[in-house]
Amino acid sequence: MVIILTFLGALAFFACMMFIRQKNLRIILATLTGIIFVSSTLLMTLNYSHHLGMQKVTTTTTKRIYSASNSSMPLAIYQPVGKSGRDDVYIYNTKVKQKTPNHTQANEYTTSRIKWTNGTIPQLVTTETRWQYRNNFYKVLYAWSGMDNTLVKRTNVLEYPRMYVKLTTDQAAKLARVAKSATGAQLQVQAAEQGRAFVTSKVQTAMAKNPNMTAKQIQEVSAQAEQEFQAQSVKQILKQVK
Repeated sequence: MVIILTFLGALAFFACMMFIRQKNLRIILATLTGIIFVSSTLLMTLNYSHHLGMQKVTTTTTKRIYSASNSSMPLAIYQPVGKSGRDDVYIYNTKVKQKTPNHTQANEYTTSRIKWTNGTIPQLVTTETRWQYRNNFYKVLYAWSGMDNTLVKRTNVLEYPRMYVKLTTDQAAKLARVAKSATGAQLQVQAAEQGRAFVTSKVQTAMAKNPNMTAKQIQEVSAQAEQEFQAQSVKQILKQVK
């Protein structure tokens, strides 16, 4: 609305000055249209510079994520940017398998980091603060200004279980090449057998401590033990390809 008022005010002021011959009427109308033009311009300027009629609104969303390796390996993959680590881009999937992975935003408003947890399910917690209009009056007044929902800041926290291995994209590529090689295939066969033994041992130890474990608790222990074994395997392979 204020954009329309600014345009109409300028147009009307020009018309008054150019086409109205009667002096007194020209002065009155030019003054009124000039006030409309200046006032609407001031309102627009205050909206852009001081966010007049707006307030900061913070929202938090949480979603399940998966390793971008498209495998069951517990990998937290990232692309280093700069030296401080504050601008690193983290790569992940929102489905178990997908062709093109997602990644955190890389801009001046966004900060991304990893948080290690004791859980077994990785997730992305995004907190955003945006400018939004206080009510419908300001929303209509500043329609088409492009200021509504303007991002102030964003924080991405990728919560990974502690047994996940943090890798750069280069390290992940090396790991993938090894997995596809003949040596990698042989290692995977050996790891599968060793992994079953490792998981069974962990479950038996847990049941010895708590004989009344439920099926859900046993499943959780198995999943955690499997991730722990896979993490150890990844670290061993990385040592070999360095």
